[in-house]
Amino acid sequence: MRLSSLMGLRVIYVLTHDSIGLGEDGPTHQPVETLASLRALPNHNVIRPCDAVETAEAWECALAEARTPTSLVLTRQGLPTLRTTPEDENLVGKGAYVISDCNGERDITLLATGSEVHLAVEAQAALEDDGIKACVVSMPCWELFEQQQSDYRDQVLGTAPRLAIEAAVGFGWEKYTRGPNRFIGMHGFGASAPAPELFKHFGITTDAIIAKVKEIVN
Repeated sequence: MRLSSLMGLRVIYVLTHDSIGLGEDGPTHQPVETLASLRALPNHNVIRPCDAVETAEAWECALAEARTPTSLVLTRQGLPTLRTTPEDENLVGKGAYVISDCNGERDITLLATGSEVHLAVEAQAALEDDGIKACVVSMPCWELFEQQQSDYRDQVLGTAPRLAIEAAVGFGWEKYTRGPNRFIGMHGFGASAPAPELFKHFGITTDAIIAKVKEIVN
């Protein structure tokens, strides 16, 4: 991976084990540090799609690169399709975009990737019932997002407080969350158990997102 990035080769890497969602295989097979490590590589796009639509768009983005390798970081567990309305453009190509907006001014922006995007969308609905307006941003590729115009980046991120959700270590998220303790994810190695139990054990759940948002907003 490092050499293809250094040499500017259009290589596509498909990673099939992206988080603690691997479950029973345990911490030796749960790459909690991989996303942060790959994102540190210069000239390397790391894309973690949230559903089948984003995966197809990610593949198109990878093929469109001339001198940049791409890592497609996929889940083992099944995920719901969140994008059901056809779009005229490849949104993954933007790096990040609003996948579920709120009505009116945001109280908080939820930044998520991969399998955690649907958790953010679920939390958004529950928060709305409590009068808290959350905007959900799917952020599949930091590198492509940084290539966008500053006006677009500012529009997507907004001015409200931000909370990042990702089933990996949080290294690097501070530049988007603008402060400490604005991350829900892993803070160490995983464990061996069914995936739903692991997500609950490590606090990567809809309820955890709701509780953290209320703590931040209030």
